[in-house]
Formats: sequence, structure tokens, C-alpha cells
Amino acid sequence: MSYVEAIQLEREPFSTSPDPEFFYKSVSHYTALNRLEIAIRLRKGLSLILGDVGTGKTTLSRALLQSFYGEENYCFHLILDPYFKSEYQLLSHITKLFDISPFFRSTIDHREAIEKYLYQKCVEEKKTVVLLIDEGQKLTQPQLEVLRTLLNYETNEYKMLQLVIFAQMELLPRIKRIRNFMDRVSSKYILNCLDEFETGRMIDFRLRQAGYKEERMLFTKEAIHAIHAYTQGHLRQISLICHNAMELLIADNYEVVTGEIIEKVIDKEKRWK
Repeated sequence: MSYVEAIQLEREPFSTSPDPEFFYKSVSHYTALNRLEIAIRLRKGLSLILGDVGTGKTTLSRALLQSFYGEENYCFHLILDPYFKSEYQLLSHITKLFDISPFFRSTIDHREAIEKYLYQKCVEEKKTVVLLIDEGQKLTQPQLEVLRTLLNYETNEYKMLQLVIFAQMELLPRIKRIRNFMDRVSSKYILNCLDEFETGRMIDFRLRQAGYKEERMLFTKEAIHAIHAYTQGHLRQISLICHNAMELLIADNYEVVTGEIIEKVIDKEKRWK
């Protein structure tokens, strides 16, 4: 029997999948989400979200999508893995995402087709086109330059393409080397790791979202302290430690997750490193 069944949960609370239903709005993540919404609704152009591995960038992107759910005037497109061998491949992929059907032989053809598409959607149909790019640190210098040129498409009042890049911190120095790129960033934010208090709140939030209804906290203060000390507040690591701790909770017939359980889990984790 899994711990989900054993404590009568409806779903797994500590999956590392980017499910927006389990998006915990820490101070940092709530601020980032609000800034992105404002930038997109005002059609400001380029937004940049940076953060270390496992700080919740992908889940934030899904939460952003969910926040616009049902609003037909917004057309969202998502690139999950921007690994392209050339600028042409990147532009070709974008035209496919935008459902621009004819085949184009050159980067110029693709750019012209994208410009016509954006004009039709944004000016004639009064819609807002949003392109989200996850794992943005994989973008090369020439590909970033391509994206910069797409941001040149604008009316007198607003940018026709709303571009949001989610990336690890290593992207920042590359962007700074591109002339006029940082000047186009209308909204930029660095996601912070959780402090110990928010770590506890995040764990309890996920359990409640999964269907936990007991009044008592399932993780003791000592357990939360040990989790934060080991993970330094990285969301993905917190979820992994909690998942393993929940399995041990059931296997050893504990009633709550204690600091002792967390130490056992951490010891096992260290053996694999």
C-alpha cells in the first residue's frame, strides 16, 4: 500500500511534476507571477525569470498559463526545450507553433511570416500572443539575437509578441553581452529559495491540496528544520525528501514525520552522491 492510500490522500502531494495545482505561492513566487501577469496584460514585450535548478521555474510557467485559462483574447505558446542547432530551426519551430502552414526556405521568410501573423492576431483580431520558453539557458547567442529581432515587431502602443523566458542563472551573462537585449527586458525577477518558515508552509500546503484533512501538522518542526537545512529551500529537493520521508513514515509505522525520519532519508540520499 502506498502512503497516498495509507493516509487517505486523493493525490500524491510531493510529485516533482510541474502541476500548477501544487504551486505554492511563496513571497518570491507570488511576486514573480504577479509581475508576469501585469507585463503580459500591458503587452510590455520581454519578461525574464531566472533561478537556480529546482527553484520552481517550470511550475511557475504552468501557473502563469492557468491564470489566463478561459481568456480567449490570449494566445499562449510554449517551448519546453529550446535546443535548436541553428537560428533557422528556432524560427521554423516558432512558425509551426503559431500554426503558420506554408514552408519557408530562409530565416527572412520565417520572420516575415511571423510578422504578418502577429499583425493579424494583435492588430486585426485584437488578441495578445504570448510565447513562453522554458530552459532558456539552452538558447545560444545567435538564437537570443533572433528573439531580440522578433521583439522589434510593435505598434505605436505595444509590443506584438509577449516573450517570457524562464532560465537558470547562467543565461544572464550571455544576455548582457547582446547589445540592446537587456534594454528590452520589461520585467525581470530572480526566484529565491524558500526560508525555513515557508518550507513548512509549502509542505503543509501540498498535503492539504492532496486531500490531507487532519488538524495536526504531519511534519514536526524538527523535521522541517532538518529538511530546510539539507535542501536550502530548493523546491524540487524539498519534494524529493518529503516523498521519501512519507514512504518511510508508513514503512516504520510512525504517526508523524519526525526529525529522525528526515535524518534517515538524508543519510540514504548522501550514499548516492
